[in-house]
Amino acid sequence: MPATPGKCVLVTGFEPFGGERVNPSWEIVRALPATLGGHRVEKLLVPTEFGRSVRRVARAIDELGPALVLCIGEAGGRSRMSVERVAINVNDARIADNAGKQPVDEAIRAAGPAAYLCTLPVKAMVAAISKAGVPAEISNCAGTFVCNQLIYGVLDHIAGKALAVRAGFMHVPYLEAQVLDKPHAAAMALASMVEGTKAAIMAAIKERMK
Repeated sequence: MPATPGKCVLVTGFEPFGGERVNPSWEIVRALPATLGGHRVEKLLVPTEFGRSVRRVARAIDELGPALVLCIGEAGGRSRMSVERVAINVNDARIADNAGKQPVDEAIRAAGPAAYLCTLPVKAMVAAISKAGVPAEISNCAGTFVCNQLIYGVLDHIAGKALAVRAGFMHVPYLEAQVLDKPHAAAMALASMVEGTKAAIMAAIKERMK
């Protein structure tokens, strides 16, 4: 299906962090096709840094005016693609981000709501990923690191400007190459995660079309 001018999906992935040489989220984003469901796919690499990640994605939303935003991040240790339901107003970092920042028990925005529900259809997305033959689940915890801050900040930006943009977050497992030195860690093939992501995006597009 050809893309319609002005229609786009913004998909973001993170830089490697925590000593890893690759981040599966960005490898997935890079491998996505140029269009999906009649929407142009805009791809954005995001720094794994508190604050800066949110500003970069917020700027892209304002510039592109996407129909929906899907942010993707690595969750080493998970065995399934995890579609997040909620973002909470807390930064509490176990490790430092790529700029050396390590906030502990801090609010993302002091006057902000305690949480935001993601506005993508999480159940439909999980069902679509599973139908594509890829293990998937709904997650009710996006953590308290940069991933959670990013989706909280994106949803806060959208709410503050009353934008007609839907947004959500998906965590993905390690790539197989990342667990060669982690004998007990789960991993998933890049091709499987790309297919799962395509299915999730198509489900999000179709759900609005109903």
